[in-house]
Amino acid sequence: MPGQLSEGPRWHEERSELLWVDIIGSKFHRASLGPEDELIELATVVIDRHVGAVAPVHGGGYVLAAGTGFLFVDETGHVHDLAQPVSGRTDIRMNDGACDLLGRFWAGSMAYDESPGMGTLYRLELDGTCAVVMDGLTISNGIGWSPDWSIMFLADSGSKSIEAFDFDLESGELTNPRTIVHLEEPGIAPDGLTVDDEGGIWVAIWGAGVINRYDADGTLLLTIQLPVDYPTSCAFAGRDLKTLFVTTARSQSGDASGDCQPDAGRVFRIDGLPFRGVPCLPYRGNVNTR
Repeated sequence: MPGQLSEGPRWHEERSELLWVDIIGSKFHRASLGPEDELIELATVVIDRHVGAVAPVHGGGYVLAAGTGFLFVDETGHVHDLAQPVSGRTDIRMNDGACDLLGRFWAGSMAYDESPGMGTLYRLELDGTCAVVMDGLTISNGIGWSPDWSIMFLADSGSKSIEAFDFDLESGELTNPRTIVHLEEPGIAPDGLTVDDEGGIWVAIWGAGVINRYDADGTLLLTIQLPVDYPTSCAFAGRDLKTLFVTTARSQSGDASGDCQPDAGRVFRIDGLPFRGVPCLPYRGNVNTR
């Protein structure tokens, strides 16, 4: 069954699991893959709010950016709240996110009506508290880092741009912001992204039906055409980290209404690429009930 708004694929190398979420469906999925990257088992957890991103937790379980903040899901599927930076708001939800090398979980937010400037980038710290990193975003989206951890990349689908920042790993400080990609064509925007082990930035281009690979300066290096219009994110996964998995949405609104392409909302795989990704990193912080 296709997802409504499938997003955020991540490769959990330790468990050979492909993780992803269905934002509007309020689900996250765990697909166990075999030695040929074939599907062995699919497990789904349904929660009580829209879920924007998932990452494994060191020691077991999963952390989610969902609803108005962060959640922890244990091995039995039990859910409890972590930090809730926009608690009480019904007009804002969490969106895409990823963990850095130290195990902090970065995730951004957006307004349901996509109002400009209403998005914020947060960082779930190792002690379980939440820091505001940047505000004034519109649709805070794909997050990734260069292989040497000196640069952070952030897509804002609302401004149709990808920003690069000098990144200090120890402090988490972002400096020297610059726009490396800006898409002018109406109806398209950069969505989720991943970075390969050569530093190439793979970006799902919402509305264009393509995955683009850019270098760290924003030069377009490669375009892969997809059979659906609304790719949402991508990640390298599998035993050799050379299979690119791509999540997609059923329609422009992300819901299941109206006509859509038959395979929209499914997860696609692209084999035979001469590139290698990196597994997602776990959250290493406090997941005790707050």
